[in-house]
Amino acid sequence: MSKILVTGANGFIGSNLVKRLIKDGHSVNSLVRKTSDLKFLDGVETKLFYGDINNLESLKTPMEEVEKVYHVAGLAADYGPFSLFEKVNFQGTKNVAQTACRANVKKFIYISTVAFHGFGKANMTELSPVADNLIPYAKTKYMAENWLWKFNKESKMNITAVRPGNVFGINDHTFISKYIDAMLAGKFSEVNHGKSKTCPVFSENLIDIITLVGNSDKANGHAFVATDGLDIDWHTFNSKLAKRLNIKLPKTSIPYPVAYAVAKIYYGIHKSLGIKSEPFLTPYRINNGGKDYHFSIKKLQDFFDYKPKVDIDNSIKKTVEWYKNK
Repeated sequence: MSKILVTGANGFIGSNLVKRLIKDGHSVNSLVRKTSDLKFLDGVETKLFYGDINNLESLKTPMEEVEKVYHVAGLAADYGPFSLFEKVNFQGTKNVAQTACRANVKKFIYISTVAFHGFGKANMTELSPVADNLIPYAKTKYMAENWLWKFNKESKMNITAVRPGNVFGINDHTFISKYIDAMLAGKFSEVNHGKSKTCPVFSENLIDIITLVGNSDKANGHAFVATDGLDIDWHTFNSKLAKRLNIKLPKTSIPYPVAYAVAKIYYGIHKSLGIKSEPFLTPYRINNGGKDYHFSIKKLQDFFDYKPKVDIDNSIKKTVEWYKNK
């Protein structure tokens, strides 16, 4: 079996990936920062390396004798200065890829995002255009992936990219935990009655996709959209989640133009006051809930005959069970 390095190993996606790779028999090096919360790696038989993707020296030792690198580390947020996102998502990715290449790593799997394709369309693909006016997160993830494809032509290292949709599931404190908190507290409302299409991907299914492309030479030089392949709108997703939580879904709905205007004002005030914490409302979140944001997984299906193992009902069931027991 392979010796593998996972960056951002302590996070939501990274920790689930580390556990899967170990389960599959691989030896896994986990790159984490000294300030990282390691609770998701408690009891996991992985070798921890403390470092930073913007510190080249700290990347050398974790790369020794490694065959594959899964680069998960990144700054995922819809608020903050562009310079910080550029440093982490763009320059950090360059640092990891160049160090991996010098260490003779055979394959580099980059966890990218569908976010740079933007909102307002359904059934988008890997070839859909990059949107204008991207938030710093999406723009810098695109910059990094674009750089990687150029680097792929210059180096002997094989590169693959995975572009996840709206990830949710076990250990998800970024989205689903806060989302359920709001539903249970009655601080929840749909935008346009939840009619917009969305792109959920359950964490277990995402890890299946990441390891699938990581283990296949067919994936080299390709990017893959990673969702559960559902034709689903937010109201359907919310209804299933509310039912599993044994609560009634609020009937209140905010028209998209109103919600977007309020979010823009709220975001602007937050930013002008120099508040570092993320605002509760942002234009990005309203777009995510109020415009179609939906992708085809036909490329995954064509390459690998891929089908998600966990359906939407069981995905939500497992997620709610984790939320109640966390």
